[in-house]
Amino acid sequence: MRRNDMNRILIIDDEVTICSLLSRYLVKHDFEVEEAYTGKRALELLEANTFDLVLCDYRLGDMNAAELLPEIRRIQPGIPVIIITGYSDSKTAVEMMRLGVYDYISKPLVPTEILQTIHKALEEEPDTTVQDTSVPAKHHKEERNAPEPVSEHDPVFGTSETFRKIMNQVDLVAPTNYSVVIYGETGSGKEVIAREIQKRSKRRDKPFVAVDCGTLSKELSGSELFGHEKGAFTGALNQKIGCFEIANGGTIFLDEIANLPYDIQASLLRVVQERKMRRVGGTKDIDLDIRIIIASNEDLHQKVLEKKFREDLYHRFDEFSIAIPPLRMRGEDIMMFAQHFLHITNRELGKEIPGFEPEIEQIFETYSWGGNLRELKNVVRRAALLTPDGRMIGKDALPLTITESDPAAPVLPSAMHEHPQGINDNSLRQASHTAEYAIILNALKQVNFNKSKAAQLLNIDRKTLYNKLKAFIGTTSLDELRMREE
Repeated sequence: MRRNDMNRILIIDDEVTICSLLSRYLVKHDFEVEEAYTGKRALELLEANTFDLVLCDYRLGDMNAAELLPEIRRIQPGIPVIIITGYSDSKTAVEMMRLGVYDYISKPLVPTEILQTIHKALEEEPDTTVQDTSVPAKHHKEERNAPEPVSEHDPVFGTSETFRKIMNQVDLVAPTNYSVVIYGETGSGKEVIAREIQKRSKRRDKPFVAVDCGTLSKELSGSELFGHEKGAFTGALNQKIGCFEIANGGTIFLDEIANLPYDIQASLLRVVQERKMRRVGGTKDIDLDIRIIIASNEDLHQKVLEKKFREDLYHRFDEFSIAIPPLRMRGEDIMMFAQHFLHITNRELGKEIPGFEPEIEQIFETYSWGGNLRELKNVVRRAALLTPDGRMIGKDALPLTITESDPAAPVLPSAMHEHPQGINDNSLRQASHTAEYAIILNALKQVNFNKSKAAQLLNIDRKTLYNKLKAFIGTTSLDELRMREE
């Protein structure tokens, strides 16, 4: 047995954010961790220290894992090495298994799968013999036990530029006590980001209370947030502790904050300014040590201009903001989240559905996802239920709203005026596509039809831009697009 109370793991990855996320997760599970962002630095650490396991990304800035592995074996023979590969690296994974790595893990990275693989590697006796590369190494994935339960709130690690920017912002603001405003469409994952801020803060072991302000009635919102004393109003038969008091010492997350009644906003202002509150009908101030994170699917500054949100409260909250792009603008992340939801659903249904047929990626990346992550989760859950155990999810398991949306059909701005006499069945979907096409076209015009610059301006990757152009106009040719516009 190689395991002891504190095993040492070396993480090698040129993505600093991924290194940091993995390191924090493993430290939380009682491992000692060192990080290396280059192969050269990894070899220096291996020369100077003893490690129990190496977790290495295949592609590094100065070398790849195939070049690094022999040097790792030379310095510390028998150390188990786990390789991280991308979606399209199946051939690479087979090659690495032949070179004697313990196992490989495909992206997107699921924390519980990583932990399970590490534990199994550390439980086996080290093999200090030289690996015969002519014979494939034992494929541990086939013998792996069922994974530990996967939580919907488990962090999902990805590599898209949009994801990295969001997580960099989370890492930046989490250690502070700043109030944070999270903007994003309904279902885009605002609460997940709020929970990540909490997990990475000094309040990680304190309460996290989420409140959907859109569900609070005008009459009871004060009582829900601040609590009430017995007899404070008709029906107040007992004392009630409010959400702020429950979250004291930790974090409160106020979702859809723009829905709060104006008079409750005034009470909230005092809490933010003085960190004190009173229960409804109470006379005693209660001190609060609390972090406030709010979220909105509307522009709060615009709400201020419309006199629907207090300006003083807005400025108190607006210490730091994070914008979550809608899922349709995050093409690289779609399959990462789909796989994550599939892991959760597999556990829930007791199934072992390995993944998605290749055609699903194209369908998912060109669909508009009006319900964002919430819609994607429901689609995956439904598809997993309809798919026989052990089989890949195919097109036949998807709802008709996705498979019959005809992504190849062009949806141009003029489509908004094709049915002036009424609303047809597809008008909402057409309106969504039309608005998205108009935004993309405007971005292309701003950068003189440079695809790379347009993708950067839209905060999406080039592949997603190509897919959307193909879906909207049936081509990725910018010359043809110019001709259409002229």
